[in-house]
Amino acid sequence: MKIGKNTAVTLRYKLSDRLGKLLEQSQEPMVYLHGGYDNTFPKLEAALEGQMPGFQTTLDLEPQDAFGLRDESLVQTIPKSQFPPGVKVGGQLEGRGEDGHAQAFTVMKIKGDTVMLDGNHALAGKALRLSVTVAEVRPASPEEITHRHVHGEHGHHH
Repeated sequence: MKIGKNTAVTLRYKLSDRLGKLLEQSQEPMVYLHGGYDNTFPKLEAALEGQMPGFQTTLDLEPQDAFGLRDESLVQTIPKSQFPPGVKVGGQLEGRGEDGHAQAFTVMKIKGDTVMLDGNHALAGKALRLSVTVAEVRPASPEEITHRHVHGEHGHHH
C-alpha cells in the first residue's frame, strides 16, 4: 500500500545533528497519521507521500522545519520557593505558558533562590538530519481519522 492521506505509517528513524552525531534512534517504531494532521514534520510527510514499505530517505532539516527556532520568551526565572523540594537541573516540569496552555519546561539552572526554566524543545534552533525507513503502511480507521492520530500499538492510547 502507498502512503497517502488517511494512512497510518510506521517508521524506524535516526536523528542526528548535521555533523552526523547521533541524537536519537527509534527503539520502538514511530507511527503517525499521514495527511496533514500535524503528527510529524511537514517536510517528512512530503517526502513520504506516495511511497511504500521499505522506502528509505534522509532529510536535512533546518530548525524551522524541525523543532522550531529558539524562543527566548520561553526562558523564565522563578523563585525556588515555588517548586517542590528536590527540584534538580535537567528535571522536567509542566507549567502554563503565557497563553495559559500546558507547557513543558526543563530546569536549566538553579542559582541561590531562583530556578531558570526553558520551555523550548531541547532540539529547538538546531539543524538536523533525519533518516527514516518505512516499515508498514495501512489504512487508518475511521476513529483514528476522527481523532487525528493513530491508536493502538506504538500509537496514542486513550
